[in-house]
Amino acid sequence: MDQKPLAWIGRVQDDLRAFPEEARRKAGFELRALQRGARPSDTKPMASIGKGVEEIRIRIGRAFRVFYVARFEEAVYVLHAFEKKTQKTPPKELQLGKKRYQEMLQQRQTLKKQ
Repeated sequence: MDQKPLAWIGRVQDDLRAFPEEARRKAGFELRALQRGARPSDTKPMASIGKGVEEIRIRIGRAFRVFYVARFEEAVYVLHAFEKKTQKTPPKELQLGKKRYQEMLQQRQTLKKQ
């Protein structure tokens, strides 16, 4: 089975690289599962960010989140990665997720026109 490529939006790849090693490893495992068409082990819809956006939830004593969109044929779009320090997702993290979701939609429109 073919794997979908990962499409990194904005600085998300750098953000993910800043995770502690164990969180990075778990995020990589979950993203590879998505590339193969499988579901991550702990995910939650994030409709407030955009259609089809979900978050991977990683717990290693601390909580980390990765927002992504996997509903398109051409790629798994990785929008945002951050450490969650409070029970509720901070508004600035949601805003950045929304901004990158819009960037992803623009990127897809540009590719369709080519």
